[in-house]
Amino acid sequence: MASTVASLVRTDSDPSLVYASGVATIEEIDALVGPATPHFAYQIRARVEELVLGLPADHPVRRYADEKMALLDRLGHASSKAEEGGREPRSRPGWREIPSTAPADRPLPGPR
Repeated sequence: MASTVASLVRTDSDPSLVYASGVATIEEIDALVGPATPHFAYQIRARVEELVLGLPADHPVRRYADEKMALLDRLGHASSKAEEGGREPRSRPGWREIPSTAPADRPLPGPR
């Protein structure tokens, strides 16, 4: 797989991302989302959104990007993607006092 960073460029006249290939790919989206952490979830989400802005809603890459943007939204309220490995049981003493333990697939509730 070619380097995603090398395939994206910015121009002085247009600050949006431009693709060498002309169309975003699932692999490029995965390269951005794969190493995401809660701290950078919203910045990465904005880049993914920018990558697929010109694609129609029914385009497979756009649909995939929408799924990944939803994951990044959840990750922004979580402590990890927690895609692998075991999880601590929520019954563990003190769990409710540690809000940063929420994984992206079960984030904490928003502000009340």
